[in-house]
Amino acid sequence: MSGPTGAGPVIEVRDLTKRFGAFTAVDRVGFEVHAGEILGYLGANGAGKSTTIRMLCGLLAPTAGTALVAGVDVSRHPQKVKRLIGYMSQRFSLYLDLSAAENLDFFGGAQGLAGRRLRARSQAVLEQVGLLAHRDTRTGDLPGGWRQRLALACAILHEPHLLFLDEPTAGVDPVSRRSFWQLVRGLVRAGTTVLVTTHYMDEAEYCDRVGLMVDGRLAALDTPAALKARLVPGRLFDVHGPAAGSRGRLAAIAGIQHVEPFGAGFHVRMADPSVGAGDLAGRLDAAGFPGAVIDDLEPSLEEVFLEVVEGWPAPANAPEVPA
Repeated sequence: MSGPTGAGPVIEVRDLTKRFGAFTAVDRVGFEVHAGEILGYLGANGAGKSTTIRMLCGLLAPTAGTALVAGVDVSRHPQKVKRLIGYMSQRFSLYLDLSAAENLDFFGGAQGLAGRRLRARSQAVLEQVGLLAHRDTRTGDLPGGWRQRLALACAILHEPHLLFLDEPTAGVDPVSRRSFWQLVRGLVRAGTTVLVTTHYMDEAEYCDRVGLMVDGRLAALDTPAALKARLVPGRLFDVHGPAAGSRGRLAAIAGIQHVEPFGAGFHVRMADPSVGAGDLAGRLDAAGFPGAVIDDLEPSLEEVFLEVVEGWPAPANAPEVPA
């Protein structure tokens, strides 16, 4: 995976804000994205991820703040921004009654491609996403994961150096999601910069840096490893089995910092990283939970996200707005 190359930021966001009436959907967000980087923008539905990305793509006017995309002010020149970027919407936007090649012809024309250049690029991107043998297949007849590949092909048809992906794998099966991310990482190795929104925590592990959105605010931003070290310190265990106990009684055991239900058991975090599984087993035995099964765990971004959300102030009542 490529990281920042040392060049200046290709996206600069300062105090970006979007209000819908009295409701603030995005509240003074600020960050930078560097060339050759994958920045993951994570959060629950309605956290403000898609509203942010739509502003950066010139599709939605900011209420306040500034955003420069490839040096272009999105408030002043939204049409110029649209020509410079690739954008893949969370809502499948292709025409189901057209073939894969016909969709590429349509979107290529919208980007100013025509003739021999359009034919060459269509051939190249269909091969790149593995759909060359299905160029004449009606888009509505393609499986969901293949449609997402076609949508990506349309987004990169004009060879943008900056790609925005808004929930690109929503509703797609795990195997297709993995294949899609292999395509994205290949684009990044070739020099494309990517900003991707997702609510799949496992996908964020593919990103160079991760921003966590909560109630319209950017609550944390760093590499996955740094977020885990800072927000999920100590040592993490999976505790399960008939003698695992209850959340409340586990949380009362000395040295246990946090207990989170997980499947049929619990994820238990010890404040002292030197405490091993044997030490924890002894404490559980002493507390009346003999025979619990204990496994070491590496912290995940799901634990990070839960830590951030649980420490976040409750939002005021607000109407439903686009995510």
